[in-house]
Amino acid sequence: MATTYEFPSDLLAGQEELHQVRAELSALLRRLPWSVEPVDGFSDDNGWRKVERPASPGWTADEQAEVEKLRRREHELAVFISTHRFWAEVAAEQRMQARSRLKHVHEEQAPGAPETRNDQSGPTS
Repeated sequence: MATTYEFPSDLLAGQEELHQVRAELSALLRRLPWSVEPVDGFSDDNGWRKVERPASPGWTADEQAEVEKLRRREHELAVFISTHRFWAEVAAEQRMQARSRLKHVHEEQAPGAPETRNDQSGPTS
């Protein structure tokens, strides 16, 4: 018999915010220079592949603060989710599956998303 998880609203909200924070952090890191500190560019072809980096102006104090703020919030949310009281209600052998469902519940609820089941019958695409 398939198990359906009734996640509490605060746990769902925390997971959704975690997805948003991680997306925002990822986008910010892609926009920023490759080095936090100013560094000259370099080229090294002595290894098994050539490595090149342009000069990096480094990150501004505001950019560093924004990255730190997002990383701190990401950590807070991860701790909130992983220590939520809900997990005590789930049998130990089912927690991994339940955690996986929680991570992907936003995909199942997205408008226009194909109908998926919220059970333990196997992985979904």
